[in-house]
Amino acid sequence: MSGFLDGIRCGDCECNVDWGERRNTIASIAAGVLFFTGWWIIIDAAVKYPAEEEFHHAFHTCGVIATVAFLMINAVSNGQVRGDSYSEGCMGQTGARVWLFIGFMLAFGSLIASMWILFGGFVVAHKPVVYPGIAIFFQNAFIFFGGLVFKFGRTEDLWQ
Repeated sequence: MSGFLDGIRCGDCECNVDWGERRNTIASIAAGVLFFTGWWIIIDAAVKYPAEEEFHHAFHTCGVIATVAFLMINAVSNGQVRGDSYSEGCMGQTGARVWLFIGFMLAFGSLIASMWILFGGFVVAHKPVVYPGIAIFFQNAFIFFGGLVFKFGRTEDLWQ
């Protein structure tokens, strides 16, 4: 997945833009837009449904955990996971892998929890307003996919 922007052609235009060199920029912007969209959706739901009966405020925990997972996943470079650029420290390559694994566990856990909140708290309970549950799910989905794009859409070859 990390080479998906390398073979993009710009049609028959005469602009000679090398998308491979702009790959990190495009992936960073796309991940930022996904992250921003996720939080924008949940802010909209919180403003539209401020009552505790319609939208329980503890449901924001999934989005906070997804944000922490986003930061954890992207705090470790691929070189550190492979052991290419990080050999010192208290745990070395193993510590980087454990950190990344915990980050992915938190990301998947928050996505699954948001589905449980959507279906268990809004759909099955036959609440008249389902939008807060949908907003929670989409917030976590956008943050999750933004984290994946930011982690695997960029390349470290352009850093050197």
